Amino acid sequence: MSGGGTQKSLRKALGAIKDSTTVGLAKVNSDYKELDIAIVKATNHVERPAKEKHIRAIFSAISATRPRADVAYCIHALARRLSKTHNWAVALKTLVVIHRALREVDPTFHEELINYGRSRSHMLNLAHFKDDSSPNAWDYSAWVRTYALFLEERLECFRVLKYDIETDRPRTKELDTVELLEQLPALQQLLFRVLGCQPHGAAVHNIVIQLALSMVALESIKIYNAISDGTVNLVDKFFEMQRNDAVKALEIYRRAGSQAEKLSEFYEICKSLDIARGERFIKIEQPPASFLQAMEEYVRDAPRASTVRKDQETKQVVSEKLAAPKVVLSIEYNKAPEVQEEHPPSPPPPEPVKVEMPVVEPPDLLGLDDPIPNTAELDEKNAMALAIVPVGKLTLIM
Repeated sequence: MSGGGTQKSLRKALGAIKDSTTVGLAKVNSDYKELDIAIVKATNHVERPAKEKHIRAIFSAISATRPRADVAYCIHALARRLSKTHNWAVALKTLVVIHRALREVDPTFHEELINYGRSRSHMLNLAHFKDDSSPNAWDYSAWVRTYALFLEERLECFRVLKYDIETDRPRTKELDTVELLEQLPALQQLLFRVLGCQPHGAAVHNIVIQLALSMVALESIKIYNAISDGTVNLVDKFFEMQRNDAVKALEIYRRAGSQAEKLSEFYEICKSLDIARGERFIKIEQPPASFLQAMEEYVRDAPRASTVRKDQETKQVVSEKLAAPKVVLSIEYNKAPEVQEEHPPSPPPPEPVKVEMPVVEPPDLLGLDDPIPNTAELDEKNAMALAIVPVGKLTLIM
């Protein structure tokens, strides 16, 4: 027992030496010495919540009125503090500073933090963090990892929603189907990270962990309300959805029911630990099972109806696509014989008119068009024409 106490005292002393050394180096070498000192003191090895004056000094350096270079330096300093430490208290208090900044500083800090994560390795990636200096530190380390996952998901949710779920008014009541199907899964994933923050072992009674857990629990209320409003909005649109959207919506509805049950249990644990004292947690209500059954039946029937419609539309599109080439080919086929045939073309319209003209025109009085008679007939006619006929007879004839 005494050996364990000695080891713990030695670790605290060593942590205090590290903090004082870091502060001394900041005073000598840093261009941002006041900010560096505030970061070290707000995230020191002392296993107690940080003093408010140090946190406020950090917040003043990352406000919207400060140059972006100052904000970028502060984020880099916090990231360096996280990456280099193996002490659970330093890591947890650094995460608390970041979490409070997301809640209390303007949204530009969100954007700068996201940009930092894109350009470098993500500062909140603590999947391999562990402090194995003691059995309690092991439990604390496990909670630090889940807390980092929550903050990382919080940033991702901000990126999808384009607003902070804690500081801004939820907008899921007003979204259309496409936006709902994108934003509700992001909110549900964030709530999943909330549920993962349930402490275990020695972490249950740690005062620093309880402080961070109280912020997570209070934010879960707004997250759940946003999911509930969005689910109601989704249900109103459900029976008009196409099959693919209906399947996604049904999965969201099922997950909402499952998470509601787990969130109710999470709140009971928070109440038993006196987490977020003075705050009232909301009452979680399960969605009616009958409505879930109606949604499942709609999705089950939707594939047959949509498949018929899809087949009809597909056949129509295919027939239209095939019809167009057929028309072109038939036209080419009709034209081809006309081009290839060597028979003379049919007489043009004027030629029949010429054939019928002799019938329409007046007779030729001169007999120019008469056929040539034979010689005997011609001689006989000429002889008769040259005969001398008496006047009387001529007159009689006339």
